[in-house]
Amino acid sequence: MLNNPVNAGRILFCLHGFTGSSDDWTEAANLFSPQLKVYAVDLIGHGKSDSPSDINLYRQDSIVQQLNELFSLHAGEKFYLLGYSMGGRIALSYAVKYPHRLEGLILESSSAGIKDMRQREARKIQDQQLADFILNHSLDEFADYWMNLDLFNTQRRFSDERLELIRKAKLKNSKTGLSNSLIGFGTGVMNPLYDYLNKITVKTLLITGELDSKFTAINSEMVKYFPDVIHKVINNAGHNTHLEESKRFTEVVREFTLKIK
Repeated sequence: MLNNPVNAGRILFCLHGFTGSSDDWTEAANLFSPQLKVYAVDLIGHGKSDSPSDINLYRQDSIVQQLNELFSLHAGEKFYLLGYSMGGRIALSYAVKYPHRLEGLILESSSAGIKDMRQREARKIQDQQLADFILNHSLDEFADYWMNLDLFNTQRRFSDERLELIRKAKLKNSKTGLSNSLIGFGTGVMNPLYDYLNKITVKTLLITGELDSKFTAINSEMVKYFPDVIHKVINNAGHNTHLEESKRFTEVVREFTLKIK
């Protein structure tokens, strides 16, 4: 589940987004401060991790427990936790249950779930429909659909070669893992966490892209709930800031981690 860590002192665990893998962090990990030992995790249903058929293993509480066991094997009492998009929702879920284990929490282009019940139910239906699409189509067809979503339109500035590498990386996942991830931990089925954010006293950094108006607005609202939080907006970046503006992204993370003593 882990990439080879960078030899350093403080530990940073990185959680990728939906359709991603630990490889997504390679470029950013090479730019992080030498004081950070970086572990990139393959979440259940993604990358080199298993893609079991049991949907319960993809539920919010189950993923948190899986990660806690993993973190305990590779870290001491405290560490930094960074999550992007779906990985950010998982990181936040972990922070709610185990805030005492964290040195700092970093959420990139993420949310605390959907507060409104009707909106949550509508999203649940959308997630189920997308899971059905994955199972009933080839991974090639799904990758084409996913990469053409408006959420990722800022990545169309990349060269054809780079886009093809991103696409091929997504094809390494399994249809079972991706569909079960949506059904088990899609935004529609996730328990919203807004009522618990005031209990996360650990220093928290929210990162969004300037060109991602949806998640920048969501995070501007989330700031009101955390006791100790800052929100950084990365210029010239959309949803995936660590991919689109990796240098500035890692600078922001470095500054944040180095300020914590």
